[in-house]
Amino acid sequence: MDTRRLIASLCYFSIFFAGFLVPVVVYFVTNDGWVREHAKKALLSHILPFLSLIFFLIIWIATISVTSTIFLGVISLILYFVVMIWNVIKGIQVLLEQ
Repeated sequence: MDTRRLIASLCYFSIFFAGFLVPVVVYFVTNDGWVREHAKKALLSHILPFLSLIFFLIIWIATISVTSTIFLGVISLILYFVVMIWNVIKGIQVLLEQ
């Protein structure tokens, strides 16, 4: 197993245990451009649900309605699960690259 593939895939899989921390550390510690690129992509995919949650929270505060609360909560959960599945797929693809 190639160490750089393992580290790059770990950046994607870190959404389960250390979301922002692992990609940031890998990005600043490694000198390998390929690993840095994957760390950057993983970090952006970890930040996306967080930013959308803040956006939906602002909308919720502006509207304050039960219907919008349920709708925004469901949208946030769906986005988080899509990003989580995408990270798993990308992590597996990176592990399987030649």
